[in-house]
Amino acid sequence: MAPPPTEDDISNQEPSTDQSRTISTIVIIIAMQTEALPLVNAFELTEDTNSLFPKGTPWVRYHGTYKGLNVNIIWPGKDAVLGVDSVGTVSASLVTYAAIQALQPDLIINAGTAGGFKAKGACIGDVYVASEVAFHDRRIPIPVFDLYGVGLRRGCSTPNLVKELDFKVGKLSTGDSLDMTPQDEASILANDAVIKDMEGAAVGYVTDLLKAPAIFVKAVTDIVDGDKPTSEEFLHNLSAVTVALGKAVTRVLDYIAGKSISEL
Repeated sequence: MAPPPTEDDISNQEPSTDQSRTISTIVIIIAMQTEALPLVNAFELTEDTNSLFPKGTPWVRYHGTYKGLNVNIIWPGKDAVLGVDSVGTVSASLVTYAAIQALQPDLIINAGTAGGFKAKGACIGDVYVASEVAFHDRRIPIPVFDLYGVGLRRGCSTPNLVKELDFKVGKLSTGDSLDMTPQDEASILANDAVIKDMEGAAVGYVTDLLKAPAIFVKAVTDIVDGDKPTSEEFLHNLSAVTVALGKAVTRVLDYIAGKSISEL
């Protein structure tokens, strides 16, 4: 495996707006250590001991090269007080912004687990690429502000990747709670979402703001409209689905290697 890029290499990189340019640097935003470590091992990445991020932040970067790609996995780390993964939209937004500023990637991949809706055809272990992302818990019942609250954004178009890898495609709805209130459910239905997570639309907001192409790859751990408690089903399936997610993301990078954004 080739050595990872140095900080000087990174600082000299410029943002790429040319979709015909071969993808070189990828940032994978992932919320939980359990989700991140299989990919760290698969790609033989090294944890950054000299952080690119502001002093005091718990954000972790794993980096290295894989099939000619400069791969960076960014995990928000553990909460300093409670010691749990820093999940949710706030941490996701911050690390996405910081990673884009520091690394100037050609492509962002937000990879993670999600709840799925059986009424929309989702099953445990299914892997989806999100066509659109939106929020379901930012309710602002004022004209135009209501649309801002939903924050609908499209993911990077990847018709060739989806066809070749045979992934499902659906809309992703994001909120800061694992459970689903009746108000959340109504908003999720309005978003026509197939899957539900706690980070995607926040990552989408930042990548849209900074004009960074983004792909959202989500594996289903629990059935939101099923008969089992979400938290129990999530924890029961997390390990197995994380393996499926790792295999899916590896296949994505295998496909991306040597290609441009326009070829995806």
